[in-house]
Amino acid sequence: MRLLGIDTGGTFTDFVYFDGDRLYTHKVMSTPEEPELAVMQGIQELGAPLSGLNIIHGSTVATNAVLEGKGARTVYVANRGLQDVLTIGRQARRELYNLQPEPQPPPVPAELCLQTGGRIDADGTIIEGLTEQDIITLLERIDQLQAEAVAVNLLFSFVDDQFEQRIARRLPARLFVSVSSQILPEYKEYERGITTWLNAYVGPLMAGYLNKTAAKTRPATLSVMRSSGDTCNAGQAGHEAVHLLLSGPAGGLTGARHVAGQTGMDKLMTLDMGGTSTDVALIDKEIALTNTGYIDRYPVAVPMVDMHSIGAGGGSIAYVDAGGCLQVGPESAGARPGPACYDQGGTSPTVTDANLLLGRLSRFTRLGGVLSLNYAKAREAVGGLAAELGLASAEQAAEGVVAVINEHMTQALKLISVQRGIDPRDFTLVAFGGAGGLHVCALAEALEMRRALIPIHAGVLSALGMIAAPSGRQYSRTLAMLLENISASAINDEIAGLKARGMRELAEQGIAGDALSPRASLDLCYRGQSSTLNIDWQDSIASAESRFHELHHDRYGHRLDNPVELINVRLSLRTGQVGLTLPDMQLQDAAVPQSTQVHGYDDPVLVYSRKQLPGSVPANGPLIVCDAEATVFVNHNWSCRIDRLGNIVLEKN
Repeated sequence: MRLLGIDTGGTFTDFVYFDGDRLYTHKVMSTPEEPELAVMQGIQELGAPLSGLNIIHGSTVATNAVLEGKGARTVYVANRGLQDVLTIGRQARRELYNLQPEPQPPPVPAELCLQTGGRIDADGTIIEGLTEQDIITLLERIDQLQAEAVAVNLLFSFVDDQFEQRIARRLPARLFVSVSSQILPEYKEYERGITTWLNAYVGPLMAGYLNKTAAKTRPATLSVMRSSGDTCNAGQAGHEAVHLLLSGPAGGLTGARHVAGQTGMDKLMTLDMGGTSTDVALIDKEIALTNTGYIDRYPVAVPMVDMHSIGAGGGSIAYVDAGGCLQVGPESAGARPGPACYDQGGTSPTVTDANLLLGRLSRFTRLGGVLSLNYAKAREAVGGLAAELGLASAEQAAEGVVAVINEHMTQALKLISVQRGIDPRDFTLVAFGGAGGLHVCALAEALEMRRALIPIHAGVLSALGMIAAPSGRQYSRTLAMLLENISASAINDEIAGLKARGMRELAEQGIAGDALSPRASLDLCYRGQSSTLNIDWQDSIASAESRFHELHHDRYGHRLDNPVELINVRLSLRTGQVGLTLPDMQLQDAAVPQSTQVHGYDDPVLVYSRKQLPGSVPANGPLIVCDAEATVFVNHNWSCRIDRLGNIVLEKN
């Protein structure tokens, strides 16, 4: 089997090609206006024949459309009197103590929020029917608004979806239609509505992009990485675009788990630092999923990898704020024009410029193996920042830029560990992405961690994760009843219904039922709580309740005597991991490494290629490790060695 993983990022598009025997990696500059152009360029430069090729793609197209407000013109349809639910939201204040918060525009403009009949209650009883005149009026209004997409979210449609389906069947074929009973058949109308609207908002864009990419790459088959860390075919993915909002980052976690797992490490904190953003996550043997994730200010209640993202990357722009303080990010120079040192028209100082100026990123480095760096441009940009700050040298400003971005990333790592009662010292920090290795030692020290790992192919790890990811789907349904009032057999019946649906849908993708492994779980809470904990289902009500009490105590420090509620039943259907075994790295003879001057060190610092690192006796920092995909800066109080696969293992002295 020949596999090609493609990860479209803000700066680079990464490729990992497995021809059945060997792995090949490649990078090209991204083309944000037409992402498929970079995809085709990379395939051609790799020389990968399309016939018989399986492409697994992760893309930022859906994410960027949400962040930049460039989705389709979407009408939101709700029951009468409830068309403003998305605007009202949860009434939560983003800044609790700000008495004069900036007003936020509503997700959907008021003129695009429509109301109609077809209302039922929690028991499925019809409160108000859906008349023919309701449908005619709705169709006329949608036509007048010149909509491109429609999101339908009626009350308790997860109990009975007949009214949503009637509306969907009557809508014109030219419209992209998203109904909540298919996208998220769960309670909480606001979260279900936002998720359904997001699916419609980015659906036409994503479907069009995937259709174009599939057409250009035929006769290869095209699959897409979903936010939950599994893959599905491109045709299905285009209809469920909301599941692609963390497509690329999910590939990174899968890649980190796959590579680290082959070295025996299974407790990981991951740091994926690219050109535009940094994603952090915690893996304790398995990749954790959440249904309470956010994209920008929007809750996305579909299953996605549990990670936290911040606007901190190599392209993050440094500036002086109105109070005279140095700030870094979240605005990024992106791929075009990019950091000043890319010499493509960018003039703003960035994190990459600062690392280049400090010598941690060698001026002779060719990023992605293709992009030369302009040291003079970096000095000019950072020098201007130094003048604004009143500093004596550009190097001082560069040190400040690196310190600020490190603090941003440290806080993000603490959010997923310390703030959840988890000790980061029990984990290995796994850094990847093009810029992660430049900051890994400083971040590990800030968290008192003593071991870190830079995986082989760290600069393209998300693309590697895509060819190692399983195929599959995640399903759910709300029951919302006391656990004591339902039997194990009734829960199993609900799970069987989800499984039948999943088997049918995956069979349409050519995945046989005997290749799938089911995993059922329950969302439980104490009666009166609004948030849940997820518990594996093992055919026993008593066992589920007992494990819920234990997990609640571990997480929050106490347990209650309140009755336990079963909110949602969940089912994961996945194939096994792709049998992708990484080959042992062929080390080079210990040639004399190059050296370079690094700011803060009197003596020149040695520069190794990854293959030149010693495998048995650790090399002490300070030193730099370079390859075509990423650069690693090893601090003076750290040592590093290379393992049999080519991973760089760093340890605190």
